[in-house]
Amino acid sequence: MIDWNRINELRDEIGPEDFAEVAEMFVSEVDSSIDSLRTSANMTTLAEDLHFLKGSALNLGFADLSTLCQNGEAVARSGNPEDVDLTEIVTVYEKSREEFLNSALVKGAA
Repeated sequence: MIDWNRINELRDEIGPEDFAEVAEMFVSEVDSSIDSLRTSANMTTLAEDLHFLKGSALNLGFADLSTLCQNGEAVARSGNPEDVDLTEIVTVYEKSREEFLNSALVKGAA
């Protein structure tokens, strides 16, 4: 679900203090995007919304979420945004978020 090697790499690159700030910013931005998908997904901009989520997820090691967003983006770009399983994307994000925020690595960075 989470690529802990990527998270360790990022934390080592930017340092524990900055990592905490990046993690907080990531969660805040992605929470907003996920809330939009959950409550009022815009089928016209769904591919772009999923592209943003994919990149954010990939940067912070949310591997499964990134893959789901990449697949959803492709489906939306093919003209079938209604076929994207938004419930699965939201569920995987929520599980990944919980695992991430409960990890000793993240708690130790704050």
